[in-house]
Amino acid sequence: MKFFNIIILLQILFSCNNSSEIKAQINPSQTLWYDKPATIWEEALPIGNGRLGAMVYGGSENEIIQFNEETLWTGQPHDYANKGAHKYLKELRQLLWDGKQEEAHKLGNEQFMSQPFGQFCYQPFGDILLNFPEHGKAVNYKRQLDLSNAVSSVSYEFDGVKFKREAFASSPDQAIIVRIEADKKGAVNFNAGLKSPHSNYEISVLGDELILKGNANNYPKEFGIDGKPYPKSKLTFEARLKVVNEGGVLSEKGNTIQIQNAKSVTLLLVAATSFVNYNDISGNPAERCMNYLKNLEGKTFKELKSDHVKDYQELYNRVEIELGSSNISNRPTNERIKSFKEDEDPAMVALLYQFGRYLLISSSRPGTQPANLQGIWNHKMAPPWDSKYTININTEMNYWPAEIANLSELSEPLIEMVEDLSFAGKNIAQEHYNLNGWVTHHNTDIWRGAAPINHANHGIWVVGGAWLCQHLWWHYQFSGDVEYLKNKAYPILREASRFFSEYLVPDPQNFEWLISGPSNSPENGGLVMAPTMDHQIIRNLFANTIEAAEILEVDSDFVKILKEKRDKIAPNQIGQYGQLQEWLKDLDDPKNEHRHVSHLWGLHPGNEIHPVTTPELVEACKVTLLHRGDGGAGWSRAWKINFWARLLDGDHAFLLLKNLIVPSTIYDRYNPEGGGLYMNMFDACPPFQIDGNFGATSGITEMFLQSHLRDKNGDYYQDILPALPSELSIGKISGIKGRGGFETTISWEQGKLVQVEVKSLLGNMLNLRYKGKNNQQKTKPGETYSFQLADFNF
Repeated sequence: MKFFNIIILLQILFSCNNSSEIKAQINPSQTLWYDKPATIWEEALPIGNGRLGAMVYGGSENEIIQFNEETLWTGQPHDYANKGAHKYLKELRQLLWDGKQEEAHKLGNEQFMSQPFGQFCYQPFGDILLNFPEHGKAVNYKRQLDLSNAVSSVSYEFDGVKFKREAFASSPDQAIIVRIEADKKGAVNFNAGLKSPHSNYEISVLGDELILKGNANNYPKEFGIDGKPYPKSKLTFEARLKVVNEGGVLSEKGNTIQIQNAKSVTLLLVAATSFVNYNDISGNPAERCMNYLKNLEGKTFKELKSDHVKDYQELYNRVEIELGSSNISNRPTNERIKSFKEDEDPAMVALLYQFGRYLLISSSRPGTQPANLQGIWNHKMAPPWDSKYTININTEMNYWPAEIANLSELSEPLIEMVEDLSFAGKNIAQEHYNLNGWVTHHNTDIWRGAAPINHANHGIWVVGGAWLCQHLWWHYQFSGDVEYLKNKAYPILREASRFFSEYLVPDPQNFEWLISGPSNSPENGGLVMAPTMDHQIIRNLFANTIEAAEILEVDSDFVKILKEKRDKIAPNQIGQYGQLQEWLKDLDDPKNEHRHVSHLWGLHPGNEIHPVTTPELVEACKVTLLHRGDGGAGWSRAWKINFWARLLDGDHAFLLLKNLIVPSTIYDRYNPEGGGLYMNMFDACPPFQIDGNFGATSGITEMFLQSHLRDKNGDYYQDILPALPSELSIGKISGIKGRGGFETTISWEQGKLVQVEVKSLLGNMLNLRYKGKNNQQKTKPGETYSFQLADFNF
């Protein structure tokens, strides 16, 4: 580990004059903390229960808690298909084969795109506003987010009284709960109010409740770039803030509630919209809110918090990570982010890892919508990229940690969305391609748009749904749930494969090869035939569908077709610079540092490129990554952590981690040099995109355990510490999962394995491998097996 120079060391010592006190209160691997309130949204701390999310600013005098509800979007149920677009498919292909790319773009924009041209956007709901007169003079201020219990807190002293606020989003009680208390009776005095950024809303006071109700704004732009109007929004919404006081008096003051001379106060926020599903917005948000509050009746704050913590920890506590810490770990989080590139604090790596797991638990629960481009947190009426689902990398990256970081059931919202898209995408397959099966392009929204959007040069990208299908297959690989495979996953995979079995066409330069197109290599190079990424994804989809059908013993004739076509898909190509080609033609520019490295999909998250099985392609991937560089958007840096881990180069993966844990000060526009972290540890694309957080958690896991390679019998290797960075020479991680149903605990010292314990969940053959040495073990479901370094015959 590197250490600070003497000037920085002195700064650390001065900033840590209360380090012993802080150390006794927090775990630096599980706690974000600050000695000042947030002044901007990207400094506020996130809480969430999958459906409701909030950002807590922590102001001592004026507190803002900005909140979201996952179904508050612009728009309404809508069919995005451009009817009859398939009539232009043959012409699009011919233009591309003839080298007339601009003409193809023009034709695609005119005849092939979604109606309207774009999709809709996720919306903020409102703000809780709390005013504590004179508390701006507070001292001994501290705010924090404790990942171990998912509680955000603020503490300070004012006028000799100690005040404390806690906030959390409860999944069992479907509410955001805020507790305000003092150590002196009658000292809690404040005003509570609500507001919303929507144009059409009203606020009323009903006894001890504040009620906010309104109608969602229309899409920020009235017309698409095609000149056609966006459908109007028809969603309605309501939120209720109930004030429960211990002592003191409540009174109505305008559209606020005034609390005077209380010992403590608990605020209960519930919220809902009229959304039922992507085809139905007939729900009653007022009725839903009243039911939520009714379910909270009679529950004390202690009970609410206990139920929340128990529910949350059942997920969070499955994985523990210990990488060591020192005095530098005890500083405020913003200072740790700023210095990580120099001090390489291992506790910061553990904190980022668990923060990713925390965010997934907070933004994706069974029965909710999947985590969108910003998880569940958004404060803008016109958020970046509409804060929807970008499925040419970002949505998938959100769920990379779900299975491997032992949060398998949190994949359910994504799986349900893919099922929705398989229905919506069937119509798109018919209207845009005149083919069977289903297809989804590079974006979707809550209305499950599946047609190509925005512009033909990057919107006509056919493998979005095929990539999403990988997550359905992963869920089976980790769970071994045959009923799920039969009733949920396989029908979706089969129909996605059916589309591509009809979509692939012979390459005119090599008639033995089948190629994809029109499509693109996201978001680089425009509309083309035969992008490498398409072929890797389609091969993966066919392979998974084939295996699923053989497990279920169904569709043998269709399996035969898929096997024949899979073998004919154009293979990966190595180009003139030794790089993996992004396209079938050797067009790569070694000076191109584009943020997408899409043609390495077969390395990660795919599994067709591996140092053991395809060494020549691995070397080509290294050349490509060196060309693209170690910078880029935050999510791009996160993806590269995973790439280098799959290349078994832990030190280069750690270099990318260092490039991710840097402070970003760019908030409102895309800038590839601005990637990093905001002070609340949100990933900066920039602006904020949550995928980099999830990608980092995935990449760190890949350093410690990989299970995507199989032996000749089809059993998964559990590769232990395959890409351990030298900077993380000592540590322990427990509870991470491998394919085939294995839960693993690994400890190491001085960069070498000390012990590994593996719990077999399904009773499959265990292929435990460390530095090329394999230890094979038959297992029984529920049994745990322990191994030392000596067990690998070194």
